[in-house]
Amino acid sequence: MTETGNRSIAFSKMSGHGNDFIVIDNRSENITTNWSECASVWCKRRTSIGADGLLVIEPGKAGDFRLRIFNADGSEAEMCGNGARCVAAFATREGIAQPRMVMETMAGLVGAFVKDEVVAIQLTAPSSLADKDSLNIDGMHIFFYFINSGVPHAIIFRDSVAEMPADEVARVGRAVRFHPAFEPAGTNVDFVEIIEPGRIRVRTYERGVEEETLACGTGAVASAIISSRFKDVGDPPIQVEMPGGTLTVDFKNKSNSFEDVWLKGKVEFVYEGRITI
Repeated sequence: MTETGNRSIAFSKMSGHGNDFIVIDNRSENITTNWSECASVWCKRRTSIGADGLLVIEPGKAGDFRLRIFNADGSEAEMCGNGARCVAAFATREGIAQPRMVMETMAGLVGAFVKDEVVAIQLTAPSSLADKDSLNIDGMHIFFYFINSGVPHAIIFRDSVAEMPADEVARVGRAVRFHPAFEPAGTNVDFVEIIEPGRIRVRTYERGVEEETLACGTGAVASAIISSRFKDVGDPPIQVEMPGGTLTVDFKNKSNSFEDVWLKGKVEFVYEGRITI
């Protein structure tokens, strides 16, 4: 779907386990606008469409298309796992790509496979994996692990993650996200609980959205890999329970690296519409 006039553009609203996005096809490059400003306006809930992010499809060189990802605050992100899954479903439905495809992102090439409402994406190999460290926040030592699964994630293990008050997730998540240790880019923050071998529970404070989201694809991947490396959660695939649903993370654990990383789960087409620029 592309722009047919100079006053409004077509969009699709999509969701991956509650992680919701505005999707726009701009392969024709007929739409010239400031996408960062659009994201910061259109993603506001109760006053506009409302979403965790804006996804813009543009012509690609190395892949079937290029995916640009804008957070709700207008910042452009390197990668978004659930966003990439939503765009893969959109691209298949619209005939932009075959069910097996490759998309270009700022984090690198991302493969995808679509079968009905289930979408799996192959992420770039994670980097910057770091053992336990600590931060001093309000006189408290908060222990965390770190990994970049396309975007940076600080992993904090807790008991009874589901019972954490929302204001605690926001308060601690915000303090870690903006901590000087992660400057200048900041970090996403994942609160992780080991449920049993092969299953973890995760809640994520997302950088750029600046609040807890119902699901985070790169957060699921980051949490699963860190749990596998440091908490003996067992061999992949690992089921990651998030407030919006369960994602599956699979990967190959090499001696000093993780390869062939896949994220799988359902996506939904919520509705379609037009919005004035």
